[in-house]
Amino acid sequence: MKTSWRLLSTPPASGAWNMAVDESILESIGRGASLPTLRLYAWTPACLSLGVAQPFADVDSARLRARGWDVVRRITGGRAILHTDELTYSVIGPADNPILAGSVLESYNRLAKALLLTVQELGMSVEMKEGKADESGKSNPVCFEVPSTYEITVDGKKLIGSAQARRKEGVLQHGSLPLFGDLARITQALAFAEESVRADAAARLLARAATVESALGQVVAQDDAARAMVRAFEAELGIQFEGGELSPKENSRADELVREKYGHAGWTERV
Repeated sequence: MKTSWRLLSTPPASGAWNMAVDESILESIGRGASLPTLRLYAWTPACLSLGVAQPFADVDSARLRARGWDVVRRITGGRAILHTDELTYSVIGPADNPILAGSVLESYNRLAKALLLTVQELGMSVEMKEGKADESGKSNPVCFEVPSTYEITVDGKKLIGSAQARRKEGVLQHGSLPLFGDLARITQALAFAEESVRADAAARLLARAATVESALGQVVAQDDAARAMVRAFEAELGIQFEGGELSPKENSRADELVREKYGHAGWTERV
């Protein structure tokens, strides 16, 4: 029997708004006021997101401002991602939902199978990295350089970066599927001791990470990628999606979270 989930497609928005909406939905689900939700979204302007415990010192603020990019801190872990030219997803639901229940790795594995099917639907030959998480890049500020357990790779290169938070309200996992563009752009927003180190980091990233375009040889539109993800989640996880919108309470709470948290230096620069 298929389980009912809400499907949200929200228009491109700022980093602060995007993170506030995800947390607002998580709170609403914790109150029992919303169905488990798959949200598909994009960012404008381009935004650097930091993991919850990542030092703000990793950011080169002057370079970031010069490019007109935003910066935000997530409530999930992991390293920095530059959100642009991508499809972003968030999966939010109660911790006892069968898809999200158990440990981080157990739920990550279930969702990874749906993500794997998503990119297979786009015509890509991909695999899911199994085994122990690779800790070799612990000091590296860039998320996409090091695949972790159950992340999706193509020709050994990381394709989808995801991170999860488990709270009393429920589970939030969000992630990024880069569709096209230069993945090395992120190094222009990060702090390096000297330019040669920045150039080395950019070259290393391009050798270890991929976009859909670089792997497939053609550009896939965001809408096409979104439709593939919806089909894959329905087929792999037994979900029946109901189209929906943010509730008035979710919207107003997201506004509060932008003002009090995600749009505030006290949160963004706290580490």
